[in-house]
Amino acid sequence: MQSVENSTSNITQVLSDLFGEVLLASESSDNNRSNVDVSQFLSILKQNKHSTKGSHDNLDFGTLIKLVDGWRNKLNLTKPLEPPACNYCEGSFRDVILAYNSIHGYVSLVVCLFGSLANALNVAVLTRRDLAATPINRLLKWLAVADVFVMLEYVPFAVYRYLILPGQHEMPYKWAAYLLFHMHFAQIFHTASICLTLSLAVWRYVAIKYSDKNHILCTERRCSVAILSSFVLPPILCIPTFLVFDIHTAVVIEPSGPMILYHVDADQEGLLYLINFWVHAVVIKLLPCCILTVISLWLIFEVYRANEHQKKIRVYDTCPTNKTGKRQSKANKRAHRTTKMLVAVLVLFLVTELPQGILGLLSGLLGRCFFKGCYDLFGELMDALALLNGAINFILYCSMSRQFRMTFRQLMWRVHLHRWPTPLASHSDGLNT
Repeated sequence: MQSVENSTSNITQVLSDLFGEVLLASESSDNNRSNVDVSQFLSILKQNKHSTKGSHDNLDFGTLIKLVDGWRNKLNLTKPLEPPACNYCEGSFRDVILAYNSIHGYVSLVVCLFGSLANALNVAVLTRRDLAATPINRLLKWLAVADVFVMLEYVPFAVYRYLILPGQHEMPYKWAAYLLFHMHFAQIFHTASICLTLSLAVWRYVAIKYSDKNHILCTERRCSVAILSSFVLPPILCIPTFLVFDIHTAVVIEPSGPMILYHVDADQEGLLYLINFWVHAVVIKLLPCCILTVISLWLIFEVYRANEHQKKIRVYDTCPTNKTGKRQSKANKRAHRTTKMLVAVLVLFLVTELPQGILGLLSGLLGRCFFKGCYDLFGELMDALALLNGAINFILYCSMSRQFRMTFRQLMWRVHLHRWPTPLASHSDGLNT
């Protein structure tokens, strides 16, 4: 530890001597001012920044700051021009969004706690024997799993970000490291949720469009491949984000001395920065939304046509007591209810994901100014909509699926019975009681 402090002191001394030479050279003649080579100073300053990253010697760092300010003032160097002010997303609605952002922490916690419980119940119900064999239910189950991971991880982030951090005067390195992890973790599993939703829509489209080939196209193996791909593909799509965003430092001069604040930001505004926004906006958001829009409209049309067909059958049916016809009618109604439920899931997904995709696309087109002025402004609202999308599926399943409700009641009834002593067996008890 003593050697680290001595090394820091030596670097500071070298910088002080170098500054003295620069100042003397600048005072000797105004013409020499333009010939001053500061590349050596900048390289040493950069080296000092990396060598003292793990050090807590605020005195030496403060000395460097004072030297920089003194050098700039002595040479009458003007500070770099401030970037032009961003006029995006200005107006009265901005105050409304900012008002919501002030309560987002509490709203997100409520949604996450409810959504985690709801999706855990989804998994519990969809793994019952009566429902687990259907490929659609397998996709819905893993969709609930992905949403559970997103919400459970969001809880500690929301607690610290909105309840603990505002009362502090520093942004420690550990928080920035967790924020970087939170951003990547949430994006991977949310992208997995998008892939599963897209697989769900395509699966239902194929099942209805090619109903005579269901046993060939909609197999268990293909369902497993779709689920596995939905979890393998997101880390690959998120590679540009991994490369662009990193932990950065900012220096704030406080009365007690200089303070280093750690934050997560993009490393550069070059080609990789633009590629990241195009991949995130177009490939991850807008392209799935366009596909889901087309499939949803087609499914809605199929539901409408099936309802019209059922009306005609009821009008012209001359054999109402035909058991085969009744059985077929029940199967068709069950399929239509499933389609309606999936349409509701897809439409809810579009409402929550499409705005974020549009904002991401505009960020790629208009640059960092729009990203900082608008995307960051609506970021918390977009998070809330995405969390709500994952939390409300349980309500949709209960309200639109009779089989889901029955299985859920049976599950709750079994849990209730386990709390009481098992009654004595009776000859009147049946297997399906």
